[in-house]
Amino acid sequence: MSKIVIEAGLLDSAGEALAQLGESWRAAIISDDRVAGLYLNQLEAALKASGHQMLSFVFPHGEISKNAAMYIQILEYLASNHLTRADVVIALGGGVVGDLAGFAAATYLRGVRLVQIPTTLLACVDSSIGGKTGIDLTSGKNLAGAFHQPEAVLIDPLLLGTLPPDIRRDGMAEVIKYACIREGRLWQILREDTAEIQEIIRLCVDIKVDFTKRDAFDRGLRQLLNFGHTFGHAIEHRSGFTLSHGKCVAMGMAIMARACCRKKLCAPQTARQLIGMLEDRGLPTWTDFQEDELFPAMQLDKKRAGGSITLVTLRAIGRAELYETNMDEAFDFLKEGLRA
Repeated sequence: MSKIVIEAGLLDSAGEALAQLGESWRAAIISDDRVAGLYLNQLEAALKASGHQMLSFVFPHGEISKNAAMYIQILEYLASNHLTRADVVIALGGGVVGDLAGFAAATYLRGVRLVQIPTTLLACVDSSIGGKTGIDLTSGKNLAGAFHQPEAVLIDPLLLGTLPPDIRRDGMAEVIKYACIREGRLWQILREDTAEIQEIIRLCVDIKVDFTKRDAFDRGLRQLLNFGHTFGHAIEHRSGFTLSHGKCVAMGMAIMARACCRKKLCAPQTARQLIGMLEDRGLPTWTDFQEDELFPAMQLDKKRAGGSITLVTLRAIGRAELYETNMDEAFDFLKEGLRA
Protein backbone atom coordinates (compact mmCIF):
# COMPACT_ATOMS: atom_id res chain seq x y z
CA MET A 1 0.00 0.00 0.00
CA SER A 2 1.15 3.54 -0.68
CA LYS A 3 2.86 5.64 1.95
CA ILE A 4 0.42 8.44 2.74
CA VAL A 5 1.58 11.52 4.64
CA ILE A 6 -0.78 14.32 5.66
CA GLU A 7 1.07 17.30 7.08
CA ALA A 8 0.88 21.09 6.79
CA GLY A 9 3.98 22.45 5.05
CA LEU A 10 4.87 19.06 3.59
CA LEU A 11 5.64 20.42 0.12
CA ASP A 12 8.75 22.19 1.43
CA SER A 13 10.16 18.90 2.71
CA ALA A 14 9.03 16.72 -0.20
CA GLY A 15 12.55 15.43 -0.86
CA GLU A 16 12.94 14.23 2.73
CA ALA A 17 9.44 12.70 2.68
CA LEU A 18 10.45 10.65 -0.37
CA ALA A 19 13.67 9.33 1.16
CA GLN A 20 12.21 5.80 0.91
CA LEU A 21 12.63 5.97 -2.88
CA GLY A 22 16.41 5.91 -2.56
CA GLU A 23 19.00 8.49 -3.52
CA SER A 24 19.71 8.37 -7.26
CA TRP A 25 16.52 9.23 -9.08
CA ARG A 26 15.24 12.00 -11.29
CA ALA A 27 11.78 13.45 -10.94
CA ALA A 28 9.53 14.04 -13.93
CA ILE A 29 6.96 16.49 -12.53
CA ILE A 30 3.65 16.56 -14.41
CA SER A 31 1.35 19.51 -13.67
CA ASP A 32 -1.12 21.88 -15.27
CA ASP A 33 -0.63 25.56 -16.03
CA ARG A 34 -2.65 26.77 -13.02
CA VAL A 35 -0.94 24.61 -10.41
CA ALA A 36 2.53 25.00 -11.90
CA GLY A 37 2.32 28.77 -11.52
CA LEU A 38 1.61 28.34 -7.82
CA TYR A 39 3.70 25.41 -6.64
CA LEU A 40 6.11 24.06 -9.26
CA ASN A 41 9.06 26.23 -8.20
CA GLN A 42 8.47 25.35 -4.55
CA LEU A 43 8.50 21.62 -5.29
CA GLU A 44 11.58 21.92 -7.50
CA ALA A 45 13.43 23.76 -4.74
CA ALA A 46 12.51 21.07 -2.21
CA LEU A 47 13.71 18.27 -4.47
CA LYS A 48 16.89 20.11 -5.41
CA ALA A 49 17.69 20.60 -1.72
CA SER A 50 17.60 16.82 -1.35
CA GLY A 51 19.97 16.34 -4.28
CA HIS A 52 17.51 15.30 -6.98
CA GLN A 53 17.43 16.37 -10.60
CA MET A 54 14.12 17.07 -12.26
CA LEU A 55 12.27 17.95 -15.43
CA SER A 56 8.71 19.17 -15.79
CA PHE A 57 5.83 18.88 -18.24
CA VAL A 58 3.00 21.40 -17.94
CA PHE A 59 -0.28 21.10 -19.85
CA PRO A 60 -3.43 23.25 -20.08
CA HIS A 61 -5.72 22.81 -17.07
CA GLY A 62 -9.12 21.17 -17.21
CA GLU A 63 -10.80 17.88 -18.06
CA ILE A 64 -10.46 18.72 -21.75
CA SER A 65 -6.75 17.83 -21.48
CA LYS A 66 -7.37 14.36 -20.06
CA ASN A 67 -7.33 12.73 -23.47
CA ALA A 68 -5.31 10.30 -25.58
CA ALA A 69 -3.40 13.03 -27.42
CA MET A 70 -2.10 14.60 -24.19
CA TYR A 71 -1.29 11.18 -22.78
CA ILE A 72 0.88 10.42 -25.80
CA GLN A 73 2.57 13.82 -25.51
CA ILE A 74 3.57 13.00 -21.95
CA LEU A 75 4.92 9.58 -22.94
CA GLU A 76 6.97 11.14 -25.73
CA TYR A 77 8.31 13.73 -23.31
CA LEU A 78 9.38 11.07 -20.83
CA ALA A 79 11.03 9.06 -23.59
CA SER A 80 12.82 12.02 -25.17
CA ASN A 81 14.26 12.87 -21.75
CA HIS A 82 15.39 9.28 -21.20
CA LEU A 83 13.43 8.68 -18.03
CA THR A 84 14.28 5.24 -16.62
CA ARG A 85 12.68 2.80 -14.22
CA ALA A 86 14.95 4.17 -11.51
CA ASP A 87 13.22 7.54 -11.84
CA VAL A 88 9.88 8.86 -10.55
CA VAL A 89 6.86 10.54 -12.10
CA ILE A 90 5.38 13.12 -9.71
CA ALA A 91 1.78 14.25 -10.28
CA LEU A 92 1.42 17.77 -8.88
CA GLY A 93 -2.17 18.89 -9.18
CA GLY A 94 -5.81 17.91 -8.95
CA GLY A 95 -7.68 14.89 -10.24
CA VAL A 96 -7.00 15.49 -13.92
CA VAL A 97 -3.26 15.76 -13.32
CA GLY A 98 -3.22 12.70 -11.09
CA ASP A 99 -5.21 10.56 -13.52
CA LEU A 100 -3.21 11.60 -16.57
CA ALA A 101 0.26 11.48 -15.00
CA GLY A 102 -0.65 8.23 -13.25
CA PHE A 103 -1.68 6.56 -16.50
CA ALA A 104 1.54 7.70 -18.13
CA ALA A 105 3.55 6.28 -15.22
CA ALA A 106 1.60 3.02 -15.37
CA THR A 107 2.39 2.44 -19.03
CA TYR A 108 5.75 4.12 -19.76
CA LEU A 109 8.40 1.38 -19.78
CA ARG A 110 5.54 -0.89 -18.65
CA GLY A 111 5.46 0.98 -15.36
CA VAL A 112 7.62 3.48 -13.50
CA ARG A 113 7.30 4.75 -9.95
CA LEU A 114 4.63 7.35 -9.20
CA VAL A 115 4.16 9.93 -6.47
CA GLN A 116 0.92 11.88 -6.04
CA ILE A 117 0.97 15.40 -4.59
CA PRO A 118 -2.69 16.50 -4.69
CA THR A 119 -3.52 20.20 -4.71
CA THR A 120 -7.35 20.10 -4.59
CA LEU A 121 -9.64 18.82 -1.87
CA LEU A 122 -11.17 16.33 -4.29
CA ALA A 123 -7.76 14.89 -5.15
CA CYS A 124 -6.67 14.83 -1.48
CA VAL A 125 -9.65 12.81 -0.30
CA ASP A 126 -10.29 10.65 -3.35
CA SER A 127 -8.50 10.53 -6.68
CA SER A 128 -4.90 10.49 -5.40
CA ILE A 129 -5.62 7.43 -3.23
CA GLY A 130 -6.17 3.89 -4.46
CA GLY A 131 -4.23 3.63 -7.71
CA LYS A 132 -6.89 4.42 -10.32
CA THR A 133 -5.44 6.23 -13.33
CA GLY A 134 -6.87 6.98 -16.74
CA ILE A 135 -8.02 9.23 -19.53
CA ASP A 136 -11.34 10.07 -21.16
CA LEU A 137 -12.35 8.84 -24.59
CA THR A 138 -14.78 10.56 -26.94
CA SER A 139 -17.35 7.95 -25.89
CA GLY A 140 -17.08 8.57 -22.17
CA LYS A 141 -15.15 9.34 -18.99
CA ASN A 142 -12.23 7.23 -17.71
CA LEU A 143 -12.72 4.51 -20.33
CA ALA A 144 -8.98 3.90 -20.75
CA GLY A 145 -6.71 3.48 -17.76
CA ALA A 146 -4.85 1.19 -15.40
CA PHE A 147 -4.48 0.44 -11.72
CA HIS A 148 -1.08 1.78 -10.65
CA GLN A 149 -0.49 2.38 -6.97
CA PRO A 150 1.67 5.39 -6.13
CA GLU A 151 4.76 4.82 -4.05
CA ALA A 152 3.71 7.78 -1.92
CA VAL A 153 0.92 10.34 -1.57
CA LEU A 154 2.02 13.62 -0.01
CA ILE A 155 -0.94 15.69 1.19
CA ASP A 156 -0.18 19.24 2.28
CA PRO A 157 -3.41 20.94 3.46
CA LEU A 158 -1.75 24.35 3.05
CA LEU A 159 -1.95 23.89 -0.72
CA LEU A 160 -5.73 24.13 -0.46
CA GLY A 161 -5.45 27.74 0.65
CA THR A 162 -5.25 28.95 -2.94
CA LEU A 163 -8.34 27.04 -4.07
CA PRO A 164 -11.20 29.15 -5.43
CA PRO A 165 -14.41 28.54 -3.41
CA ASP A 166 -16.02 26.80 -6.38
CA ILE A 167 -13.24 24.21 -6.60
CA ARG A 168 -13.34 23.64 -2.84
CA ARG A 169 -17.08 22.97 -3.11
CA ASP A 170 -16.34 20.32 -5.74
CA GLY A 171 -14.17 18.50 -3.24
CA MET A 172 -16.89 18.64 -0.61
CA ALA A 173 -19.11 16.55 -2.89
CA GLU A 174 -16.68 13.64 -2.50
CA VAL A 175 -16.41 14.25 1.25
CA ILE A 176 -20.21 14.04 1.53
CA LYS A 177 -20.11 10.85 -0.54
CA TYR A 178 -17.82 9.24 2.05
CA ALA A 179 -20.14 10.32 4.87
CA CYS A 180 -23.07 8.72 3.04
CA ILE A 181 -21.47 5.34 2.47
CA ARG A 182 -19.81 5.08 5.90
CA GLU A 183 -21.06 7.42 8.57
CA GLY A 184 -18.77 7.12 11.57
CA ARG A 185 -17.68 10.55 12.74
CA LEU A 186 -17.66 12.22 9.34
CA TRP A 187 -21.37 13.00 8.90
CA GLN A 188 -21.54 14.44 12.39
CA ILE A 189 -18.61 16.81 11.95
CA LEU A 190 -19.99 17.93 8.59
CA ARG A 191 -23.26 18.78 10.32
CA GLU A 192 -21.44 20.66 13.06
CA ASP A 193 -19.09 22.30 10.53
CA THR A 194 -16.37 22.70 13.15
CA ALA A 195 -13.62 20.30 12.03
CA GLU A 196 -10.30 21.41 10.59
CA ILE A 197 -9.79 20.46 6.94
CA GLN A 198 -6.87 18.21 7.90
CA GLU A 199 -9.16 16.08 10.08
CA ILE A 200 -11.74 15.81 7.28
CA ILE A 201 -9.03 14.72 4.84
CA ARG A 202 -7.72 12.11 7.29
CA LEU A 203 -11.17 10.59 7.85
CA CYS A 204 -11.82 10.36 4.10
CA VAL A 205 -8.39 8.90 3.39
CA ASP A 206 -8.88 6.25 6.07
CA ILE A 207 -12.18 5.21 4.46
CA LYS A 208 -10.68 5.11 0.96
CA VAL A 209 -7.65 3.10 2.12
CA ASP A 210 -9.87 0.57 3.88
CA PHE A 211 -11.98 -0.01 0.77
CA THR A 212 -8.90 -0.20 -1.45
CA LYS A 213 -7.16 -2.76 0.78
CA ARG A 214 -10.22 -5.01 0.69
CA ASP A 215 -10.89 -4.64 -3.04
CA ALA A 216 -7.82 -3.36 -4.87
CA PHE A 217 -9.21 -3.81 -8.38
CA ASP A 218 -12.74 -2.42 -7.91
CA ARG A 219 -14.57 -5.69 -8.50
CA GLY A 220 -16.82 -5.69 -5.45
CA LEU A 221 -17.02 -3.70 -2.23
CA ARG A 222 -14.91 -0.80 -3.54
CA GLN A 223 -17.68 -0.02 -6.01
CA LEU A 224 -19.53 1.61 -3.11
CA LEU A 225 -17.09 4.50 -3.58
CA ASN A 226 -18.90 5.19 -6.85
CA PHE A 227 -22.04 6.40 -5.08
CA GLY A 228 -23.45 9.19 -7.25
CA HIS A 229 -20.99 8.52 -10.04
CA THR A 230 -23.10 6.48 -12.48
CA PHE A 231 -25.56 9.34 -12.93
CA GLY A 232 -22.87 11.97 -12.28
CA HIS A 233 -20.56 10.71 -15.02
CA ALA A 234 -23.50 10.66 -17.44
CA ILE A 235 -24.23 14.32 -16.66
CA GLU A 236 -20.55 15.19 -16.97
CA HIS A 237 -20.30 13.47 -20.37
CA ARG A 238 -23.56 14.97 -21.65
CA SER A 239 -22.31 18.45 -20.73
CA GLY A 240 -19.20 17.94 -22.84
CA PHE A 241 -17.19 18.11 -19.60
CA THR A 242 -18.17 21.73 -19.11
CA LEU A 243 -19.64 20.80 -15.71
CA SER A 244 -17.13 19.90 -13.01
CA HIS A 245 -16.81 16.39 -11.62
CA GLY A 246 -17.77 17.42 -8.10
CA LYS A 247 -20.96 19.17 -9.16
CA CYS A 248 -21.94 16.21 -11.33
CA VAL A 249 -21.35 13.76 -8.48
CA ALA A 250 -23.51 15.97 -6.23
CA MET A 251 -26.33 15.88 -8.77
CA GLY A 252 -25.82 12.13 -9.19
CA MET A 253 -26.12 11.52 -5.44
CA ALA A 254 -29.27 13.63 -5.24
CA ILE A 255 -30.82 11.76 -8.18
CA MET A 256 -30.08 8.41 -6.58
CA ALA A 257 -31.39 9.56 -3.19
CA ARG A 258 -34.72 10.66 -4.71
CA ALA A 259 -34.97 7.41 -6.69
CA CYS A 260 -34.24 5.27 -3.63
CA CYS A 261 -36.85 7.18 -1.65
CA ARG A 262 -39.50 6.61 -4.31
CA LYS A 263 -38.59 2.93 -4.59
CA LYS A 264 -38.87 2.54 -0.79
CA LEU A 265 -35.17 1.68 -0.46
CA CYS A 266 -34.59 4.54 1.96
CA ALA A 267 -36.73 6.75 4.16
CA PRO A 268 -37.80 10.19 2.88
CA GLN A 269 -35.80 11.74 5.73
CA THR A 270 -32.61 10.13 4.41
CA ALA A 271 -33.04 11.73 1.00
CA ARG A 272 -33.87 15.07 2.60
CA GLN A 273 -30.78 14.90 4.82
CA LEU A 274 -28.44 14.25 1.92
CA ILE A 275 -29.97 16.83 -0.39
CA GLY A 276 -29.99 19.37 2.43
CA MET A 277 -26.30 18.75 3.13
CA LEU A 278 -25.43 19.21 -0.55
CA GLU A 279 -27.43 22.43 -0.79
CA ASP A 280 -25.93 23.77 2.44
CA ARG A 281 -22.48 23.33 0.85
CA GLY A 282 -23.52 25.19 -2.29
CA LEU A 283 -23.71 22.11 -4.48
CA PRO A 284 -26.38 21.50 -7.16
CA THR A 285 -29.01 18.80 -6.70
CA TRP A 286 -30.87 19.09 -10.02
CA THR A 287 -29.90 18.92 -13.67
CA ASP A 288 -31.71 20.23 -16.74
CA PHE A 289 -30.82 17.08 -18.69
CA GLN A 290 -33.59 14.51 -19.13
CA GLU A 291 -33.36 10.74 -18.80
CA ASP A 292 -33.28 10.18 -22.56
CA GLU A 293 -30.27 12.49 -22.82
CA LEU A 294 -28.34 10.84 -19.98
CA PHE A 295 -29.12 7.15 -20.46
CA PRO A 296 -26.80 6.56 -23.47
CA ALA A 297 -23.79 7.66 -21.39
CA MET A 298 -24.93 5.43 -18.51
CA GLN A 299 -24.59 2.42 -20.77
CA LEU A 300 -20.83 3.03 -20.87
CA ASP A 301 -20.55 2.80 -17.09
CA LYS A 302 -17.69 0.55 -15.93
CA LYS A 303 -20.01 -1.23 -13.51
CA ARG A 304 -22.06 -2.59 -16.41
CA ALA A 305 -21.66 -6.24 -17.36
CA GLY A 306 -23.62 -7.45 -20.37
CA GLY A 307 -27.24 -6.50 -19.85
CA SER A 308 -26.84 -5.77 -16.15
CA ILE A 309 -25.41 -2.90 -14.15
CA THR A 310 -24.49 -2.47 -10.51
CA LEU A 311 -25.97 0.68 -8.99
CA VAL A 312 -24.88 2.12 -5.66
CA THR A 313 -28.06 2.73 -3.70
CA LEU A 314 -28.55 4.78 -0.53
CA ARG A 315 -30.33 2.99 2.32
CA ALA A 316 -29.53 5.38 5.19
CA ILE A 317 -26.91 8.00 5.98
CA GLY A 318 -23.78 5.93 6.44
CA ARG A 319 -25.18 2.91 4.62
CA ALA A 320 -24.98 2.37 0.89
CA GLU A 321 -25.50 -0.95 -0.90
CA LEU A 322 -24.66 -2.44 -4.27
CA TYR A 323 -27.78 -3.19 -6.30
CA GLU A 324 -27.40 -5.33 -9.40
CA THR A 325 -30.17 -4.83 -11.91
CA ASN A 326 -30.92 -4.67 -15.63
CA MET A 327 -30.64 -1.59 -17.78
CA ASP A 328 -34.40 -1.14 -17.95
CA GLU A 329 -34.65 -0.77 -14.19
CA ALA A 330 -31.54 1.42 -14.17
CA PHE A 331 -33.35 3.74 -16.59
CA ASP A 332 -36.30 3.77 -14.21
CA PHE A 333 -34.03 4.74 -11.30
CA LEU A 334 -32.74 7.64 -13.40
CA LYS A 335 -36.24 8.70 -14.40
CA GLU A 336 -37.55 8.60 -10.83
CA GLY A 337 -34.56 10.52 -9.52
CA LEU A 338 -35.03 13.30 -12.07
CA ARG A 339 -38.72 13.69 -11.24
CA ALA A 340 -39.62 16.68 -9.07
